[in-house]
Amino acid sequence: MNRPIALGLGCDRGTPAATLVWAVVDALASCGARLGDVSAVASIDLKADEAGLAELARWQGWTIRFYPAAELAAVPVPHPSETVRKYTGTPSVSEAAALLAAGAGMDHLLVEKHKYRGPDGRNATVSIARIPQ
Repeated sequence: MNRPIALGLGCDRGTPAATLVWAVVDALASCGARLGDVSAVASIDLKADEAGLAELARWQGWTIRFYPAAELAAVPVPHPSETVRKYTGTPSVSEAAALLAAGAGMDHLLVEKHKYRGPDGRNATVSIARIPQ
């Protein structure tokens, strides 16, 4: 693939880095991308203290940008969720975060809301957007 992409990440509270890694690798494989293609990573500011996200970022040398719910809520996405809105204040975390980090619209989403449940029972969601060149 070899083109820059942005990851949007969402997860249950307390999701370990190992589950996040598998979720990311699984999502990347679904669109033929590699870890080396990742140029931007983002999530919701409610997750700024998530140890698993911090560990994932350290492992890959990524800086995660954390957006407030209101900013994420303003982004049109293909799969808004009222459940997500109830807990976070926005109908989308991963899709909206990927699009904001990519600086792109919905037509740049390569992977929409890829859900992964780890062996620990924790859930992670990864969305991938192509960064316009």
